Amino acid sequence: MKTFVLLLALVGAALCEPTVYFKEEFDDGDKWEERWVESTHKGAEQGKFVLTHGKFYGDAEKDKGLQTSQDARFYGISAKFPKFSNEGKTLVVQFTVKHEQNIDCGGGYAKVFSSDLDQKDMHGDSPYLLMFGPDICGPGTKKVHVIFNYKGKNLLIKKDIRCKDDVYTHLYTLIVRPDNTYEVKIDNEKVESGELEADWDFLPPKTIKDPDAKKPDDWDEREKIDDPDDKKPEDWDKPEHIPDPEAKKPDDWDDEMDGEWEPPMIDNPDYKGEWKPKQIDNPDYKGKWVHPEIDNPEYSEDDKLYAYNDIGALGFDLWQVKAGTIFDNVLITDDADFAKEVGDSTWGQTKDPEKKMKEEQDEEDRKKREAEEKERKEEEDAKKPEGGEDEDEDEGEGDEDEEVHDEL
Repeated sequence: MKTFVLLLALVGAALCEPTVYFKEEFDDGDKWEERWVESTHKGAEQGKFVLTHGKFYGDAEKDKGLQTSQDARFYGISAKFPKFSNEGKTLVVQFTVKHEQNIDCGGGYAKVFSSDLDQKDMHGDSPYLLMFGPDICGPGTKKVHVIFNYKGKNLLIKKDIRCKDDVYTHLYTLIVRPDNTYEVKIDNEKVESGELEADWDFLPPKTIKDPDAKKPDDWDEREKIDDPDDKKPEDWDKPEHIPDPEAKKPDDWDDEMDGEWEPPMIDNPDYKGEWKPKQIDNPDYKGKWVHPEIDNPEYSEDDKLYAYNDIGALGFDLWQVKAGTIFDNVLITDDADFAKEVGDSTWGQTKDPEKKMKEEQDEEDRKKREAEEKERKEEEDAKKPEGGEDEDEDEGEGDEDEEVHDEL
């Protein structure tokens, strides 16, 4: 009996083990070039990726990743892995992005492709299964894209998810579950979640307005109406402006030369404005007419919105005005908890040392600028003639003597 229980425990543990479909931490030197293929689709406009930890980092080895290296270029690079289907399973896509150049306009997102991706020819119109990650362009666009391809159409999320826009490394995680729900995390913290059908236009609406229904002609939506018994008072109509009764024609006014004199106009204190009858409840009010709805004949439920049969590649297909973004710690798995552990053991271990190094560099730069400014000022002071201020004072005293002499 004990043996049987132990066997069940081992089987259960095996079934709970996370499946890692793809993992890339760029920790084996130049061997990454054997796994990743750069696109040549844009020719001379295609930017080059380099392996580096950047200008500041938490760990010189762990923080090495692929960095965009040329300004105003298209970038395309991808890696393939054994294809799989996520039907009936959770799908997790995770990676880190570091915009150490303080990016002004450019993408930082990843795309997941099917296994038939032409890697050498990968470009912006290459069909993909999903796209996820940050996109920044000016102060107006600082969002996290979550785009699913469904029946040949790329569907954008209907929610606005703000991305990080500083110079530090950040962890982006997309979790898609087999119950057609999703979760977006930044730095291992949930920033958005919901249902796929509600937050994307995968399917047409379940109900539509009845095309045969029309508002009746006698349907009265006026909540208030004019009181038919309310009459305008006979003395209501008064002009808005009247001649100033205290104004008098000037004595030197010449009617032949100046024309006929007219007194200036002033506001009429008796003016009551436009008369309107008072409002009363409309006895025929029926409320706002609501267009009745019917089941949409074009709607068909799909409980596998989340599922893709052939997932086989991941790539970075971007345009950047200012280069310098570093991608690292790429993971595709079926276990959200495992993805969190990986994030904590990679980004989580180096984020604080990275920030510390950046702050130390900033402090050194500040001191250097102050020293240079001090040196520049000292050089300018040294170029001034000696005793210059005394000469000015003597000249001033001479002027005063001349003025006194003239007076004498």
